[in-house]
Amino acid sequence: MTGWVITASTLDGAGHIMLLAYGIVDSENGVAWSWFFEQFKEAYGERKNMCIVSYKNERIIKSVSRVYPTVSHFSCIWHLWNNVYKKFKKSHSKLSEIYFSMAKAYTQVEFDSIMEKVEKVDFKVKEYLKLVGYKKWARLYAPVNMGWTMTSNIVESINAALVSARELPIYDFLEEVRKMFGRWNCSNRKEASHTYTVLGKQYQEMRTLNEAMSTRMTVVPSNEYLHTVNDEGRHYTVCRLKRKCSCGRFQVNELPCPHAWTVLKSKFLMPEDYCSDYYKSKSVVMTYEVPVYPLPNQNEWNIPAHISEEVVLPPKWKRSPGRPKKKRDKSFSELLQKKNQHSCSTYGQRGHNKSTCRNAPRRT
Repeated sequence: MTGWVITASTLDGAGHIMLLAYGIVDSENGVAWSWFFEQFKEAYGERKNMCIVSYKNERIIKSVSRVYPTVSHFSCIWHLWNNVYKKFKKSHSKLSEIYFSMAKAYTQVEFDSIMEKVEKVDFKVKEYLKLVGYKKWARLYAPVNMGWTMTSNIVESINAALVSARELPIYDFLEEVRKMFGRWNCSNRKEASHTYTVLGKQYQEMRTLNEAMSTRMTVVPSNEYLHTVNDEGRHYTVCRLKRKCSCGRFQVNELPCPHAWTVLKSKFLMPEDYCSDYYKSKSVVMTYEVPVYPLPNQNEWNIPAHISEEVVLPPKWKRSPGRPKKKRDKSFSELLQKKNQHSCSTYGQRGHNKSTCRNAPRRT
């Protein structure tokens, strides 16, 4: 098939990929993106605290600002890092871990501390990130809660799953997409229906980890709702009424952080009552209440006369020079990871090759 597949997706309350919309367009231009967002808005409307995360494409930016003028639009932190990598090659190796920690920082103190490290490595990088706008990529400055979705990497996962289907004619391709996501949705709903935990799998694991971390902490109450938690010499303030902690995680993740866990245990309260309903298995089941409906056989379709009589001409298309591409275009981050994945042909270990292997026996 020719053309472009454009998609919109999110994560459900168990951390699974959930496709919201997809379409085929002749070109990834402004008209196509505007059409896609218009159809998306007709289907889903505009919701409270809604936000969009995408790679920094001028066509997408303009289309979102026109169709969703009041919705927050964030840059994918991976694509932004790719820009930093290309512009400031001399300092990228020192900045990688620092940058992602800063993007995910929960408090102003944490953000400022990491930014100081960035400034020491390369002042120009700090200026570049400031010019982009902190509220476009840093979770701390976001006008709405970005939650866990700070990249558009879900799109890459969907693209990888559709590689073989791209060889099919357009009708067969669309049918394969429908069936694939029907299977995904059915599987996710079945998992949520048969789980014995209150929360979805991914967030249940986070809950368990936070509980384990809380065992080393002590709590001092100030009143019924306000408490001070001692975490290895550092003090944090937890407000149970507002569901907030000075570490920032309780209110952003909408899960009790280890400090909140300590308080809730001291009060003999159920931590699940302080988790977002979105993470709960019953909400995941409700997410998939509407199925992806099967289509009848093509000869049983009831096609209106004004549609069947319409003459649709094939699109104007000129074959590109060279052999047709069989593989999807890989993102810069994927290429970067592949470039750095050296392996030793003798022992199979990663991070070095045969000539630099330290495990090889030395000649005497």
